Amino acid sequence: MKKIIKRTLIVLLIFLLYVIIGMLAPFVHMKSVSPQHKAKIRTEEFYSKTAENGPDRAKIVEDNKEALDLRLDMMRKAKEEIIFSTFDIREGNSTEDIFAVITDAARRGVKVRILVDGLYGTLHMSGKDMFHAVGSEPNVEIRFYNTPNLLKPWTVNGCLHDKYIVVDDQYLLMGGRNTFDYFLGKYPGKSVGLDREILIVNKGEEKDSAVGQVKTYFEKVWKLDVCKVKFDGWSDKRRAGEIKRLLAHEKKLKVPSVNYEHITVPTRKTTLVTNPTHIYGKEPIVWETLKELMLDADQRVLIHTPYAVFSEEMYHGMKEIKKKVPDTQMILNSIASGDNICASADYKRNRKNILDTGVSMFEYMGKYSTHGKSLVIDDDIAIVGSYNFDCRSTYVDTETMLVVQGREITAQLEGKLTDLKDGALEVKADGTYKSHSKVKERTISSGKKWKIEFLSFVIPAFRYLV
Repeated sequence: MKKIIKRTLIVLLIFLLYVIIGMLAPFVHMKSVSPQHKAKIRTEEFYSKTAENGPDRAKIVEDNKEALDLRLDMMRKAKEEIIFSTFDIREGNSTEDIFAVITDAARRGVKVRILVDGLYGTLHMSGKDMFHAVGSEPNVEIRFYNTPNLLKPWTVNGCLHDKYIVVDDQYLLMGGRNTFDYFLGKYPGKSVGLDREILIVNKGEEKDSAVGQVKTYFEKVWKLDVCKVKFDGWSDKRRAGEIKRLLAHEKKLKVPSVNYEHITVPTRKTTLVTNPTHIYGKEPIVWETLKELMLDADQRVLIHTPYAVFSEEMYHGMKEIKKKVPDTQMILNSIASGDNICASADYKRNRKNILDTGVSMFEYMGKYSTHGKSLVIDDDIAIVGSYNFDCRSTYVDTETMLVVQGREITAQLEGKLTDLKDGALEVKADGTYKSHSKVKERTISSGKKWKIEFLSFVIPAFRYLV
C-alpha cells in the first residue's frame, strides 16, 4: 500500500511539474517585433491626408451607468447584427439587463455572436442557466477563445483581452470594461471600477470606418480553430422558462434613447491596432505601434494605464520617448488604489526603475481603482482600448487599441485624464511625493501590504505573465 501511495505521489508531482513548466516555459522569451512587421508601422498613416472629417463621430465614455445605457440602447436599435467580444462576463444586474436585450434582439431576427476568453468564460459562465439558455437560441452563438486544457498546459496563458461591441455597420464601443457590475451600471453598496471606452458612430461607408475595421478583425478571430462553440445544447423546452423570464425583464427596462449625433464629435481618421491573434507568445505589435506614435509627438504624451510592468525593451522605449518628448507623463494606480495585486507587487519592486526612465509619474490616490487604458499625443491623437502597459498585454494577450485623429475627441480625453491627475500625487525622482493641497497619500491596508511584500519576492520568477 505504501508503495502505491508513493508511486501515486511521484506521478502527481511529475504531472504538477509538467503543468507548471508547460504553462510558463512557452512565454519566457519575450519577442521583439520583426523587421518585416516593424517596416509596416508607418505613423503618417494614422493621420488623414485631407482637411475633411472622416466617417466616424466619437465620444469618450467614462461613467459606468452611461456605459451600460449605451450598450442597451445600441442593442435595442440593432437591425441585423450584434458582435460582442469581451475578456470576462459574470452574472449580475448589468449582465442580466444585457442578456435580456440580446434575447429580445435575437427573437426579432438579429444575428448575435458573442466571443469570450476561454479561461474566464469557463470560470464565470459555465453551468449558469442564463448563458446556456441564451446561447442555445437560434440566432445566438457563443464561442470561447482558447479554453485551457491542463493536459496541454501551454494553452492556459493565451487569453483574449479584447473588449468591444459592434452593432450593425453603425455603432462601436471599445475600451477596457469587462462585463459585470464592477464596471457597468450604478448599484449602491457595490465596489466600483473606474474605466473608459470610446464610442464610435459611423456616418459614412463601413469600409472607411473603425466599425468596418473591427468587424474584419472580429471575423479573423471568430474563425480561429481555438474558438469553440459553447452553450448550444439546450432544447426549446429546457430553455423556455429562462427565455420567458429574460424577455419579461427586457420589457421592464427603462433605457434612455440616445441621440448619437448630438453626443458625439467629428473625427479626422480612426485606425485599429491589434496584437497577433494566436495563443502563444506574441510579437509586441501594439506596444511597438504606440511607441512609434509617441516618438513622433511634437509636444507632449500623456498615458493612462492601470499598471506598469515593463520589460527591458519597454524600459528602453520609455527612455527614448522621454528623451524625444520631454513632456511625457503617465498616470497609474498607487499601490493602495490598485486592484491587481500581482501588478502592484511588481510595481513596488520596480518602481525606481520606472522612475529612472524619466517619465513624470502620477499615482492615483482615489477610493476606487482605475482601469482605463488611454493615450493623448499632442492635441490631435486620442487612443483608447484594452492594452495595459504591462508584459502580459505586450507579449501574451490579444489586444485592441483604437487610434483616433481629431482635436475635439482628443480634448475630451485629455479632460478625463486631467480629472484623474487631480486625484493623483506626482512622484519625485527619489520616490517620495510632491505635496498637493487637495490630495493625500492613500494608506494601504495591513493585509494587502503583507500580500504585496510577499509577492514582490515571488513575482520576478514569472513577471513576463503579469
